[in-house]
Parts: sequence; structure tokens; C-alpha cells
Amino acid sequence: MPLLGRYLDHLRAERGLAANTVEAYQRDLQRYGDYLGEIGIDDPRRVATEDLEAFVGWLRRRRTPTGRPYATSSIARTIVAVRGFHRFLAEEGLTDVDASASVATPRSPRSLPKALSVADVERLLGAPVGDDPLPRRDRALLEVLYGAGLRISEATALDLDDVDPVERLLLLHGKGDKQRIVPYGDLAAEALDAWLVRGRPALSPRVPAVFVNARGGRLTRQGAWKVIGGHADRVGLAAEVSPHTLRHSFATHLLDGGADVRAVQELLGHASVTTTQIYTLVSRTALRDVYERAHPRAQHPR
Repeated sequence: MPLLGRYLDHLRAERGLAANTVEAYQRDLQRYGDYLGEIGIDDPRRVATEDLEAFVGWLRRRRTPTGRPYATSSIARTIVAVRGFHRFLAEEGLTDVDASASVATPRSPRSLPKALSVADVERLLGAPVGDDPLPRRDRALLEVLYGAGLRISEATALDLDDVDPVERLLLLHGKGDKQRIVPYGDLAAEALDAWLVRGRPALSPRVPAVFVNARGGRLTRQGAWKVIGGHADRVGLAAEVSPHTLRHSFATHLLDGGADVRAVQELLGHASVTTTQIYTLVSRTALRDVYERAHPRAQHPR
């Protein structure tokens, strides 16, 4: 659909969105294009509000490639992409009315981020064993993800010039091409130095990336997640670990240790402190669990 392509070009060129973000928009809008094809609309300028409202129900009936229903958060993200597309059509004068203006975005139930205990983090970080290049890389990747609170995409985007081994700082390229500088600690430094000096050169790297794959190319997000998932499975934590688990654990453990929420916000690269404050709820939940297990009068005996 030509107008969809025009909107994606607008996101790249005029709004300057990152390539990964544009790809996510493209996937969501492709589902919208499939829906319009099913209901016989070949021009999105002919879409009415009721068509868009029916689209929400259509998404709820669809299944992911693995056979699961789409999560409310995925449906909400798709509706946001579609609303942006129709707003673009109206602002560009390609249609007189924004048919999506009154379409509500489904609300996701608020879920708390999953954090591992310190002991479980230790188990996961200790999973890569051996002095061959790939175990060294895996140790460095896990230590850096937890030691600096990185997103997987930030870790895989790291180049050698982004690492200051003297000051132990990383220059990160986050969402929307925003940059921030974060510190990393002794154990992450030890693992990272061992990888860069005694592991990475053996893989004949062809790119400036810090983390490379066995063929010497940049390690992808999917490749990094496969590394984490494999080690989590090895130590019996596969059910507890998601791509952001070490980042969630980083934030939760900092707050448990007395860190200021605004300092954690800066380290995580959150635009709003409200996003960071959800981790304080995790800490309170953990605190209540400890209290109810330990205090003799926390629960009335039955």
C-alpha cells in the first residue's frame, strides 16, 4: 500500500526514528494492511471509524506465529501505530478526517517487572564456563547487562570506541538515538577486559562491535537473547528470565541498596521518573513478602 510506505519514509526522514522502531511500525501496519485487505478496502483514506473499531476485535481474534493470542500491549502498540498513520494522512492533507481520532487504545493491566534475586543473578552470571572465546564473550555480555543495566539492543550496539576502560564508562546509544554515559563495576570490567584482550581477537572480528558472533560479525539482539536464554536454561532459570530480566534486576537491586530513584532513572535512560518508579513497587512487594514470612504477627493464624 503506497501510503503506508510514504508514512514509513516520514518516520525515518522527518521524525528521525531509529531503524528498529521503524521496523516495529512496519510490522504493526502490515497487520493493519492485512485487515483492510480482508474487508475489501484498498485505500486507507476510505476507512471509517467503525472499521478501525472493528480492527481491535480482529486483532484480538488473531494469533501470533507461535499460535498464541496477541497480548493487550501488542494490540495497543498496533493501534498507536495505526492512529499515527491516520493522523499523518490528515496532517498531510491526504484525507479530510482523521478516522482514528476517537478510537481508544486498549489498556494493559499494570504488570511489575520481573527481577531475579541476587543469588539467582549470581547463578546466571556464573553459567558460562571456560576460557575459550565464546564463554569469555558470554561472561562479559551477562556482566555488562547486569552491571550497567543495559537493554540488549544497547549492548549489541556497543562499539569499541564506546568503552572507556580507564574510567569504566560506557557510551550508550539508546531509544530514539539518545545517548547516555553509564559506569560499570569491577566484575564487569574484569570480564569485559578478558573478552576484549583474550577472547574477541581470536574470532577475527570484521566489525568495530564490542560483542561479535562466532563468525566475527556483530552479535545481533536475537543472538544475544539466545546466549542469555541458553545459560538461563543451563542453571534452571529459563522460566524466570526474559530479555530485560538483568536490566530489571539491576534497577531493583540498586533501589534495594538505597539508591535514589532519580539516579536510577538516569542510569536506565528513562525519559520520565514515573517509568522508573515502578521498580520501587517491586521493592515494596519484596519487602512485604519478607515481612509476612518473618514477622510472628504479620498474619492471623487460622
